[in-house]
Parts: sequence; C-alpha cells; structure tokens
Amino acid sequence: MDSSTHDPGNVTFDFRELSARDKYKLLIGTVVPRPIALVTTVDLQGKINAAPFSFFNCLSADPPILALGVENHPDMRFKDTGLNIRLTEVFTVNIVSHAIAEAMHVCAVPFAPDHDELEAAGLTAMPGKTVASPWIKEAPAAFECRRHVTLELGKSRQIILGEILLAHYHSDVVDAERLHIDPAKLDAIARLGGSTCSTIRDRFDMETPTLDDHWSQRQS
Repeated sequence: MDSSTHDPGNVTFDFRELSARDKYKLLIGTVVPRPIALVTTVDLQGKINAAPFSFFNCLSADPPILALGVENHPDMRFKDTGLNIRLTEVFTVNIVSHAIAEAMHVCAVPFAPDHDELEAAGLTAMPGKTVASPWIKEAPAAFECRRHVTLELGKSRQIILGEILLAHYHSDVVDAERLHIDPAKLDAIARLGGSTCSTIRDRFDMETPTLDDHWSQRQS
C-alpha cells in the first residue's frame, strides 16, 4: 500500500500505514543532529559493556535527567545495556568526541557477551565514583546516572530515564568557575540518517529576542 500522498512541492506520509523500518528511516533522517551516548554498564558480576545510542538527549535540569532509547533484540530479549541497567539500576553516559568516533564505532560491533568492547576499541575504563559502571577516560564528558524510571514502548523498545549523580569533564572542556562548556574542546559528534555523522564545528549564535526587540523589529 502506498502510504504517501503527493501535492505540488510536498509529500505527506501516513505513519499509521508505514512499516516500522520505514518510520525509522524517516525519523532518523529528519530528527537531526542526534547526540551520541556511549553508554557503559556492568552486569551483576561486574563485567563491563559499552554500546552507543543516538536515541539520546537531556530532558530536565532539575532534576537532572537524561533519556536513552534502547531497542530490544528481534526476539524481544533485552540487549546487554538494557538488561544491565535493569539489574544494577545504574549506567554512565559518555559523550562522543570526534577524537573517539572510530572507537565508539567499534563498540557498536555485535561482539559476544563476554567480549570487552572498551578493550577492543582501545578505550580506558575508569572506576565510577557514585555508580558501579565505569566512565571512559578518553571521553570529553561523562555522566554517572541512576535509573529514574523505565518506560516500555510496546515490545521493541525501552525509554530509560536516568538521574545524573556526578559528571566528569576533561579540564580544558569546562570553565569550572563559570560552568561554561567550550564546544570546540568538547568537539562532539552526532548522528544523521543512515551511516552519516556530523560534527558541531560549524556554529553560529542567535540571542533570544526580548519582547521589546520583537516589537521594535516589527515597527522598523
């Protein structure tokens, strides 16, 4: 069934009639750029797992909440990240800079459960200070999180909300007095559609206008 309609200069898709794969393709190509969370967790025996997720963002500052979209396996089994968070209630989100982009990509390889992704990627696990899961030394920033709530979206996906307990930064990334993050030093990457990624190196400033600014622009 054709789920799209065509008007001059416009195409409309009925998401109620699209397959899951087609909805995914449209969403990941449109909702961009998406920051990448390289998530580290541990199982009940303390074995480390690392996996990247681009269905990720911050939702709140008070309380400080991050959100992860974690897909299950096709047979509905939890992936290691989702299972480990369910069992231990903690995880760490590591921000992916351009310098560790290739290492992050290695962590996406579907290794066997007993394989150490961080070792394979050449990344260094540092002991968590407030949670059992480690943070990655090479990441420009990392957030130690405690699971706040998990939302089950149908059978295929969980939305995991985590409360940030502690943050690590490379010293050149943050001004500790002003709490200002240098975007050039953070040098984060993001996902676009398909296999395409982007950097945040091309930037511009837009100051939020005041009401007075708005009226003066309309009257000029």
